[in-house]
Amino acid sequence: MYQRFNRNNAGRAHSYGATRAKGRFGFKNRKSPSRGQYIDPSKFINRAVITEEVAKFVPEHKFSDFNIVEELKKNIEKKGYVLPTPIQDKTIPHVLNGHDVVGIANTGTGKTAAFLIPLINKVRKGKNEQVLIIVPTRELALQIDEELKVFARGMGIFSVCCVGGASIVPQIKALRYKNSFIVGTPGRLKDLIERKCIRLSEFGTLVLDEADRMLDMGFVADMRFIVLGMPKDKHTLFFSATISSQVETLIKEFLREPIRIRVTTGETARGVEQDVIKVGTGAAKLQALNDLLHNKEFNKVLVFGRTKHGVENLFRTLTENGFRAESIHGNKSHRERQRALGKFKDNQIQILVATDVAARGLDIPDVSHVINFDLPATYDDYVHRIGRTGRGNKRGKALTFL
Repeated sequence: MYQRFNRNNAGRAHSYGATRAKGRFGFKNRKSPSRGQYIDPSKFINRAVITEEVAKFVPEHKFSDFNIVEELKKNIEKKGYVLPTPIQDKTIPHVLNGHDVVGIANTGTGKTAAFLIPLINKVRKGKNEQVLIIVPTRELALQIDEELKVFARGMGIFSVCCVGGASIVPQIKALRYKNSFIVGTPGRLKDLIERKCIRLSEFGTLVLDEADRMLDMGFVADMRFIVLGMPKDKHTLFFSATISSQVETLIKEFLREPIRIRVTTGETARGVEQDVIKVGTGAAKLQALNDLLHNKEFNKVLVFGRTKHGVENLFRTLTENGFRAESIHGNKSHRERQRALGKFKDNQIQILVATDVAARGLDIPDVSHVINFDLPATYDDYVHRIGRTGRGNKRGKALTFL
C-alpha cells in the first residue's frame, strides 16, 4: 500500500525523487505555477537518534529578575512561567531598555511573550503609551490578543483585535474606547486608519510579527503605509523566522540601530522527527492516510493540503470514514475557522485538515503529528508546517507523502 523511508534508506528516497518525481514536480530547482519549488525528498527526513544529551540552555534571568511591575510578575507566575526561553531571555531586557529589536527565532520558541511582557510593563508605567501589533493572519492576531489578556489580567489594560473576515462594526465600536494595545492584520488596520478610527500619531510602539510571512502574502505596501503614518521616533520590534534580502530591506527602512537577536537552532525544530512515505495516487493515497490515522499514537494530527478545494474534499472523506475531523482554509468564514481551531485545541476532534493558512504562528498544544498530504510549495512552507508539532521542549513527528 505504501512504503515508509527511514534514515538508512534516505538515499532511496532521493532516488525516488530523481526517478518518479522528475516528471511530476520538476527536477530542476525552480518554481512552476502549479507545483511550486522542487524540494529534494531527502530534506524531509531527519530520524537521527540522540546518542548524547544536548547541552541544556541556562538562562541568564528568571522572570522574577526582570525589572517589571509586581502585578505582571504575579500574572506570569500564575501562568506557570519560571525560566524564560532563549528568545525571551535575550529580548526582554533590551525591550525594557527601549531598544529597537530584530528577533530571529524558530516557531514555538515563546516569541509572543518575549514582546508582550516588556510592552505590558511599558504601558503599565506610562498611561498614555499605545502599542500597535501587526501580524499576517487573523488566527495569530486572536492568539496574541488572548495571551495579552492573560498577562495583563487585573491591570486595567485594554486591547482590541482588528482582523479581516470578521464584521468591522464591533471593531469600530471597540476603538472608540481607550485601548493600550491594538492587534491586527495589515489590510483591516489600513481600512480602519483610512476611516480615521485609528490615529497612528498616538502610537509610540510598533511590533511587526511574522514579518517574512507578511512579505510572502503581499502586505508590504500596507506595512509601509502604516509605518510611515507613525511617529519617526517610535519604538519598533521586528520578528521573523527567516532572513532574506527583502526582510533586510524592511529592517533598514523601519528600525533604528536595532539589537539583533538570533536563537534559531537550525532550519527545522530539533524536537520534530521527520520522515517520508511513498504512496500511490487517488484511492491508494487516501488509504495510506486512513491506515496511519487508525494508529493510537496519531491522537492529534494536523494534515496539510495545497488547495482549499482539496482540503475540503479530504475533510469530508475523513468524516465519512468515521474520523473526528474539521477543516480550515480561505473559503471558511472567520467564525467557522475559529470554531474548528477551538475544537482541535480542546481535543474535541482528532484531525484538522488545513491549507498553509495554519502553517505559521499558531500555538496549538500537543499536536502529535503533522502530515503533508500534499507537498508544500516551498521548503520554507515545509519548515513552518512541521513547526506546529514538537513545540517548546516537546517532541513530535512529521510525515510527508511522496
